[in-house]
Amino acid sequence: MKYFSILALLCGFVLLPARAQDAGSAESLRAARELTSILNGDLINQIVAATWTPVEQSVVSKVDAATLAELREEFVRISGRFAREVMDEAPALYARNFTAQELRDMLAFYKTPTGAKTLERMPKVMGELMGMIGPRMPALQQELTGRIQAVLLKHGYKD
Repeated sequence: MKYFSILALLCGFVLLPARAQDAGSAESLRAARELTSILNGDLINQIVAATWTPVEQSVVSKVDAATLAELREEFVRISGRFAREVMDEAPALYARNFTAQELRDMLAFYKTPTGAKTLERMPKVMGELMGMIGPRMPALQQELTGRIQAVLLKHGYKD
């Protein structure tokens, strides 16, 4: 249905994060760079490792060890590159959305025992969360598509 396609496209634009107009102060950017250096630490490797687990589980029974090893190598290479590219943009994002003082407050938190534990455990938690979300996405997409089509038909919109 062309109306559904248009609606889906519009929803995509609405759900994209809005870009802030203010680039943030130089002081905020300095604090943001320091914050992201702490946040990044081994974060990229942890995220890649945590997100590999569901992928591995989905193919391990279907492939031999050599193929699995090559799949992991490609997964790590591509995911790591992607994560590094995104994280390179993080300081500017933080600086646009937080004041220098707020960023210093976050830095102080991450230097506490609870903050350090958060940095250590959050990638695993997020990996497990993504593992829970992934298998549910097809059903969600199907339900949303069905309901959107039904509402459009109800209001007289057809292909």
